[in-house]
Amino acid sequence: MLSWALKSRGLLPIGLDIGHNSIKMIQLLVNGEQLSVIAAQKARIDHDINNELEKNMFIVSAIKQMLAEGRFHGSNVVSSLPNDGLEITSLRLAEAQSDGIEQALRKEVVQRFGLDPDEDAMQYVIAGNVHQGDEIKNELILFAAANETIKSHIELLEQAGLKPVSIDTVPCALFRSFERSQRRQEDRERTVVFVDVGNQFTTVVFGRGGEISFVKQIPLGGEKFNAEIAAKLGVDISEAEMLREALQMEKSFSTSNHDLSEQPVDGNEQKLEATTRQAIVDAVSEVAAELTREISLCLRYYTVTFRGKRVGQAFFTGGGAYEYILLDVLKRQLAVEIEVAQPLKGFDMSRERGNLNFDSDRRGLLCEWAVAVGLSLKGWKITESVDYESSEEIRV
Repeated sequence: MLSWALKSRGLLPIGLDIGHNSIKMIQLLVNGEQLSVIAAQKARIDHDINNELEKNMFIVSAIKQMLAEGRFHGSNVVSSLPNDGLEITSLRLAEAQSDGIEQALRKEVVQRFGLDPDEDAMQYVIAGNVHQGDEIKNELILFAAANETIKSHIELLEQAGLKPVSIDTVPCALFRSFERSQRRQEDRERTVVFVDVGNQFTTVVFGRGGEISFVKQIPLGGEKFNAEIAAKLGVDISEAEMLREALQMEKSFSTSNHDLSEQPVDGNEQKLEATTRQAIVDAVSEVAAELTREISLCLRYYTVTFRGKRVGQAFFTGGGAYEYILLDVLKRQLAVEIEVAQPLKGFDMSRERGNLNFDSDRRGLLCEWAVAVGLSLKGWKITESVDYESSEEIRV
């Protein structure tokens, strides 16, 4: 049972981010305006696990081990559906159709995704008014997922000994992770872009005035970087990933302003040969250019759709945000300010600093934790109406 002190001070549920190559769990505590990290654990998923059943068994085992080794309180969890199990699209309705939103979305779910609106899940966000010719229409963002995908995800969590109190999406969790930092009036009047560069997908979220206004999932990420390196050097994916990480360790970010800077290589680190280094740079640069083009198209769509709403800044999170070559290309090609996000900036991390600073997180930015943080923060609102210790309600 939780202590009275933890309950009264706002213990949030565990935020669980199950990615394609890692699992991250974090639990936060709210005390007034102060947020504290009371538990955090991370596990890598072996590249050699290709069978879905074996992967699920590994995930269940890893979560149980993290629960046993971490300082997590309770078993309540907010998790996100996998990106490849989520369908997202934008659509426009005339103002006269506003009363028929539900009907229009049901039709879209069937025609675009082949889902059954009576069985499968769908939610939407009103992004705002847009001009289309002489008409003003409502721009909507539709999220949809097969019932079987949600059911399988919940079963996975329950097998790991967790009690799901909400199922979220990566775009919403990503936006929520930074929403609280955009409270100043000048922040709420500008558009900010959050980009999470994951292993298989890059998630792009535009936000303005505390609301999501555009979402795009791009099927490019760390996996593509590694695949290109593997192809150029004739090595397997695991070795390609190690070589890419070795290059990242030869160069690191200045944590003061996030600009690229040369840093001395640790004496224990093996320097890459010049030809190997160049092959890695070429491979990563090719994928970085492709991803930058996709993000540029998102910016163009937004500025054309929402006229007069200028994009002020783009924050990058996820494992790919440590890729200095990608950031260099983005800074040269995109006409917005680029910054590596710090989702745990301002949090009290004194209890779990040791567990947070490892692997690529050693640089102190901790940008890989953005989605997990956003998932736990969803519990901030749920706590107002749900008793975690007794409720069986699932909120999707």
